[in-house]
Amino acid sequence: MDQPARSAAPGRGTAPVPAWSRALLAAPVLLALYGGIRLLPGSRGPGAGWTTGHLALFAAMALLGAGFTGLYRSLAPRTRPGRLAVGASFGVTLLGLAASLGQVGIDLYVGATVADKAGQHAAFDRIQSHAGVVPAFYSVGPVLFYVGLLALVCAAAVLRRAPWWSALLVLAGTAVTAATLDLIPLGAVLYLAAFVPLARTGRRGAVSASGTPARAA
Repeated sequence: MDQPARSAAPGRGTAPVPAWSRALLAAPVLLALYGGIRLLPGSRGPGAGWTTGHLALFAAMALLGAGFTGLYRSLAPRTRPGRLAVGASFGVTLLGLAASLGQVGIDLYVGATVADKAGQHAAFDRIQSHAGVVPAFYSVGPVLFYVGLLALVCAAAVLRRAPWWSALLVLAGTAVTAATLDLIPLGAVLYLAAFVPLARTGRRGAVSASGTPARAA
């Protein structure tokens, strides 16, 4: 008599990659898309290039927010000082993310409501003339995102959830982007390389949750 097929042992199959890990890997791809579109002629004024590029940027920032929310939850330091440090880093990241999304939202609004470069400059001047807009959405707020981003990756390295060079790649990606926005695609590649070990951390956690012991970090 044929024997019934044995079911696979729990935890032996391939565990699904957590959504936040996928978000971390998808975000730099969309960031590179934005940077590439930005280099095309006519894309820095109102039009399809401006709108498409900024929609890609908005999606990239949203995915980074989802990715680093998942990373924050996965770190779970055991000591109170560690929890406070990671929580503060995450809080700074969220503040910076809100400011960055606000800036992209302003860019999309301006692109959708003006017809030419002259109207674009006038609209930005009008919006930025309001008290607090420039520091909140341009000069200070978005910087907090990159400060928190670097701090979270450093925390992951300290907790052995990521190699030390991930933090260096995040720093390098931020530096080249700050030097000139024309290097956004290069910065995105550096971010992607930095995030790959973090995404693997999420997968190891998923495998552990499914029943297979995760390797010690």
